[in-house]
Amino acid sequence: MSSSGELLLRVSDISMVFGGLRAVSDFSCDLFQGELVGLIGPNGAGKTTVFNMLSGLYTPSSGEIAFWDRQRRVHVVGGGEQKQPRLTGARRLSPAQLNRIGVARTFQNIRLFSTLTVEDNVRIALHAGRMEKPWDVLFRLPRFYADEMRMIEQTGELLDLFKIGHKKHELARNLPYGEQRKLEIARALAANPILLLLDEPAAGMNPQETGELMKLISFIRKEFHLTILLIEHDMHLVMGICERILVLDYGRIIAAGLPEAIRKDPAVVKAYLGEEAAIME
Repeated sequence: MSSSGELLLRVSDISMVFGGLRAVSDFSCDLFQGELVGLIGPNGAGKTTVFNMLSGLYTPSSGEIAFWDRQRRVHVVGGGEQKQPRLTGARRLSPAQLNRIGVARTFQNIRLFSTLTVEDNVRIALHAGRMEKPWDVLFRLPRFYADEMRMIEQTGELLDLFKIGHKKHELARNLPYGEQRKLEIARALAANPILLLLDEPAAGMNPQETGELMKLISFIRKEFHLTILLIEHDMHLVMGICERILVLDYGRIIAAGLPEAIRKDPAVVKAYLGEEAAIME
């Protein structure tokens, strides 16, 4: 399926093999600028493995990932088994390199700096965009203080957006679980991404918190001009905000399309939705 936006990410037949276990097989998809796409499937289907490849934690055993940055330059990650890459320049990009060109993610298991404050968790992500030179820091020149003030203001704006600004001086580990989830998303946004990967953002949230999260994801997508790919088990959230959905089972895509079609797809109902599909009708 195409979109009115430009192509942002092209994933071509990527696979991930751990020893004799093939966790993901020939996964392909295109993401276009401004899309909000869901990736669903049973536990163990390979969803997080896909995210780990897209974010640079894993290098695909085979296949190719192409990502277009803000300047429309293409960055290609090629797998080891593929003999003829579709695009030239295939290489391995680290998570830090991918983050600098516009890819940010959250994790299924929250990974905050638990002993740092809420404010510092977000400020860390802003350091990649610092403008001062080493001598500005060494001699405490005006540019250093201007940059510090800019980061403080941006941090405050992000925390206020997620309604946790009043807790900026608290340790991250002391936040309730739902607010830790929000902090992790705020930290990801601080990296100024164009592609945001959300791994089960509603995990552990109650229905009210999930409803607020749905509105927040839709808002930040428009406000920050983001493309979002999310993994989620909460079908109310997925069907409520995703424009299209990819379904993974045993490491392979078994269906892809609009939410209404996915809800009624016999293969998806059998593999994943089950009785829940009838509930959502």
